[in-house]
Amino acid sequence: MSVLTRPVERAAAPAPPAPRKRRKLNRGYGFVIGALAPALVLHLIFIVSPYAQAFYLSLTDWNGVAGKANFVGFDNFARLAGDSLFLDAIKNNLLLLLLMPAATIGIGLFLATMIQRGGEDGRSGVRGARFYEIVFFFPQMLSVAIVAVLWGFAYNPNNGLINGVLRAIGLDGLARSWLAEPGLALLAVMAVMIWSGVGFYMVLFSAAIDAIPKEIFEAALIDGSTGWTTFRRITLPLLRDNVQVAFVYLGMVALDAFALVQIMTVGPGGPDGSTEVMGLSLYRTAFEYGKFGYASAMGVALFFGTLVFALVALRGNKNRTELA
Repeated sequence: MSVLTRPVERAAAPAPPAPRKRRKLNRGYGFVIGALAPALVLHLIFIVSPYAQAFYLSLTDWNGVAGKANFVGFDNFARLAGDSLFLDAIKNNLLLLLLMPAATIGIGLFLATMIQRGGEDGRSGVRGARFYEIVFFFPQMLSVAIVAVLWGFAYNPNNGLINGVLRAIGLDGLARSWLAEPGLALLAVMAVMIWSGVGFYMVLFSAAIDAIPKEIFEAALIDGSTGWTTFRRITLPLLRDNVQVAFVYLGMVALDAFALVQIMTVGPGGPDGSTEVMGLSLYRTAFEYGKFGYASAMGVALFFGTLVFALVALRGNKNRTELA
């Protein structure tokens, strides 16, 4: 028995090369950690640290100049509940959130569908589709400031392009002071936001539609499906993820809208607070009134509002996907 068992013992002897693998794995983790460490440090310094400072300052009465900030707890947040101007800003942002993303996505989907499936046979796009994509995408090449200034000239009540066209075609009664009337100012700003964003999402949806196998659309045409039915039953469900991303991003834009309102509107934020938005209230409170602690509370409220919106939008889409 001892003679028979010796080869087995010799064959089983060279078993443990495991430490080498562990060393290689440890070296791999060390390389990854070393490569990511500088980026993580920069992220902590320039991203996480400002957020933490804003959360702390929202609990103080710091005026932006004094070296000391007195801790006031949640008094700043309690003041927000009674600040009529900030409540008007929330109302305007919510109105933008309800209308602007839906209008931008709807127009972008319509234009993308026409470009990709608007041909006479229903299988191909319209002639000159690339040209239309370039033309509609052009506003994305302009900065927000340039867009705001250009549309400010277009909305000018005396010599602006819009009123000039209306008067030229005999519709003088429709000429308005677009940015000076409380009932029209926010809608005028919203129209600019939609105009500047439609081109990007048209190109995004157009690329997504182009990636859908053409056999699916051909089968729908053979079955006698109309254009609307094809869009509702085939195109839109297959673009659900793209629409979700667009809705979340546009919702965040709608909850900000600071730059356009700051440049285009009278006041800014007027008339009578009709175009006031949370970002503008925050900016004015901090840099005009010197109430940085109170402005930080506005920023924290805006942060959590945006976070809740994104979570609800993503969660709602996940639930629809699970039900499907």
